[in-house]
Amino acid sequence: MEFRQLLYAVTIAEEKSFSKAAEKLHLAQPSLSQQIAKLEKELDVILFERSSSTRLTDAGERFYESATRILDAVEQLKKEMQDMVELEKGTLTVGSLPITGAHILPLVLPVFKRKYPGIQVRLVEEPTLVLEQLTARGTTEMSLLSLPIQEPNLEWEPILEEEICLAVPPDHPLSRRKEVEIRELNAEAFIMLKKGQGFRTLAAKWCEEAGFVPQVVFESSNIETVQSLVAAGMGIAFVPRMITRFSKEEMLPVYVSLRDPTPRRTLVIAYRRGRYRSRASRAFLSTVKEVLREMEQSFRRF
Repeated sequence: MEFRQLLYAVTIAEEKSFSKAAEKLHLAQPSLSQQIAKLEKELDVILFERSSSTRLTDAGERFYESATRILDAVEQLKKEMQDMVELEKGTLTVGSLPITGAHILPLVLPVFKRKYPGIQVRLVEEPTLVLEQLTARGTTEMSLLSLPIQEPNLEWEPILEEEICLAVPPDHPLSRRKEVEIRELNAEAFIMLKKGQGFRTLAAKWCEEAGFVPQVVFESSNIETVQSLVAAGMGIAFVPRMITRFSKEEMLPVYVSLRDPTPRRTLVIAYRRGRYRSRASRAFLSTVKEVLREMEQSFRRF
């Protein structure tokens, strides 16, 4: 059994296709198929069901679990060895939610780049559930997520607790209010992020705790689209306070504070449980905390 065969088998399992795996590995498909056939013959098991779709057999599932652990152990060993060199070069893969990345990373990345110009940051932007899975699998070294986290194989470190406010159309009766309770919104039309995003789950939870199920009239995967629809009079929406500070759209809603209680969300940096944290990842986390601390101090002055 060769190391490259482990990589080939894992890639096929994750791509669910020999042809896609061959393309990703920059191999000819016949060559890839020959290597897998050779591996199956050596192990005396069939790893993949080859039909209209490529699926792992029971033996293949066991092989995949062990092979991914081996590949990850090798990758972690490489990172440990790289850490013996100063932070002069390397790659750091960071995951982020769209709603978070759009407003935090533009502040963090320039600072990190100035400090560590030799470290290339690769950004992976996905909805919550997908990003949790990628982080647990080790595809991202660290990810910006928000609590609660469903994936049991992740551990995290809080970086920011953020207040949530209400966005309403400029001509809405609530636009003249300074504060509003969530229970007062039971008859309102809501605009929300699509299901599968953590903020959507939180929004539904806040409404449920207030005693009602929100009437969702529009959904979007983009928080700026949500704001524009609110500004156009199509409904109301929960938005993180940070969004209100950085919005540059011409059409903006009016923001109203929520109380009794004021909903909040906790942003975290998440890692796969037990994963080795490279010096680059620790430096990135330190930079995130530094930038957020300066940002909060700046907001308090205004």
